[in-house]
Amino acid sequence: MTSPRKTWMFSSMRSKTRPSLDEGENNFRRRLFSSFRSDRREQRSEGLEDDKRRTLSDTDIETNKGVFLPGEEQPDMGAMKRFSTLFSSFRGKISKDRTGKEPDLPASTELSTVEEKAKEQRYASGQFFFEYLVVVRPKKTKDGIYEPQIIYQFPKRDGMVRFQKEEEEKTLKALTLFCFPEGVNWAPLTEYPSETFSFVLTDVDGTRKNGYCRRLLPDGKGARLPEAYCIISNLACFGLFSKIFDEVEQRRKISMAMIYPFMQSLRESAFPAPGHTVNIKSFIPERGTEIISLTRPTDSWLEHVDFRTLFKCLSDEEVLQVFAATVLERRIIFIADELGTLSQVIHAVTVLLYPFIWQHTLISIVPEILIDVVMAPTPYLLGVQKSLADQVTDPTELLVVDLSEGRKETFIKCMGDEDTILPHKLKDEIKQALSAKNEKSSLEELNRVVPEAFLPFFIKTVGHFAKYIVRNGKEQRGEFQRTNFCKAIESKSTRRFVKKFVQTQMFDLFIQEMEQRPASQDGTGFFDKKISEYQKKIKEKAKKH
Repeated sequence: MTSPRKTWMFSSMRSKTRPSLDEGENNFRRRLFSSFRSDRREQRSEGLEDDKRRTLSDTDIETNKGVFLPGEEQPDMGAMKRFSTLFSSFRGKISKDRTGKEPDLPASTELSTVEEKAKEQRYASGQFFFEYLVVVRPKKTKDGIYEPQIIYQFPKRDGMVRFQKEEEEKTLKALTLFCFPEGVNWAPLTEYPSETFSFVLTDVDGTRKNGYCRRLLPDGKGARLPEAYCIISNLACFGLFSKIFDEVEQRRKISMAMIYPFMQSLRESAFPAPGHTVNIKSFIPERGTEIISLTRPTDSWLEHVDFRTLFKCLSDEEVLQVFAATVLERRIIFIADELGTLSQVIHAVTVLLYPFIWQHTLISIVPEILIDVVMAPTPYLLGVQKSLADQVTDPTELLVVDLSEGRKETFIKCMGDEDTILPHKLKDEIKQALSAKNEKSSLEELNRVVPEAFLPFFIKTVGHFAKYIVRNGKEQRGEFQRTNFCKAIESKSTRRFVKKFVQTQMFDLFIQEMEQRPASQDGTGFFDKKISEYQKKIKEKAKKH
């Protein structure tokens, strides 16, 4: 059974006046949102069985290694391929007129063929700490505007064929969008506060990489331009890379050349497992050789999040309303002055969904040139700087959350039902659990309190899913009995919520994974174990009464 096709109209979207765009950029924007509209029509016309068949496979996906997309649209590869084509053409566009020679890296020690081959194998297996470090700085163009450009890259790949080199150059220059998302509105400064933020890049084959940035004003006298240090890595660990940036920043104060030996040592170091530490030897003049310890948190699913910013910007009640809208996969925009606030809040919100994963567009920092992505009719989590927020207004269903200090109201726009989505009793239980924290709670304390508040919500609403995955044999794929699963819930308010939640893509893909995993692995996951612990407590409580 298919739903009727719908045509999406954007006449109600009013963009305020901003500088005129050249024809190439206008074409890029028109193609971008034509793509979103056609994707939405296709999505609306698909039945449930078609949705379930939307899985990732190399045969279905255009592979083009090195093409990065801003977002996390992993399950919906149709949209991803269109967006990747658009973004690739856009990268080609921004690479034009940027043919200025970049400064060479400091001389490095040549590696033997065997050593180079071994390093490439480690790189291919994802064992390196990072893929690239680039330094980006606004440079004055012939038109008199300041355009961010890469002035330093480590490592530089040699031996690539021409098309590989061109593709890498386009990709790296596209990163400047995220290092300086404000666009070309820059001028030399005498003061600029250092800030650290992160973003997510998704390859066309669904592979996700993490971008980490630190922007600061380099040492010097008089007005000067800020610099952005950007690291691209497979590892999602914000705290660890913040420490790496501290070391990079110290070396930059001495000389750009001092960055190279430290990053080389880091790149050659063993990739630590969660809870483990790697020690890096580093030399700084006047301080001698030092040992720098880098440790990954034990809970790997929490290593990329800092809940302090989320609960500093929003009250517990406001966090719950944002959580409710996110669980139902709505369109949500966060607004803030600081880039770090946007990235930390959005990543924290996605972690609240554990064990489920946000499957739609996620752009923690939207570059100015891509601001019209807010017009997309599909679910998204977007971070928009306050200086750009007035460029677009959207009267359709949307949640806009203002995180900035001194705001008049937190929810600039909402659908009005955010405070009634969650079952009342379960919502009160989350608030009660969150009361264990306070303004002085450390990161470690929050990493304990917050998951203990939100994870039980999913245990109590959908934790009985395993009973309704039926297998004809141990080696056979399971089949989820959705109707019986919903009927098994006694509470009417909880059942009402679950009937909506099971229609989300995050739940659908979670169940697909549970159906496909071997029967021998049932009950072995972290979520499974938490469910067992909860059921055991319920039985013990029943015996006492």
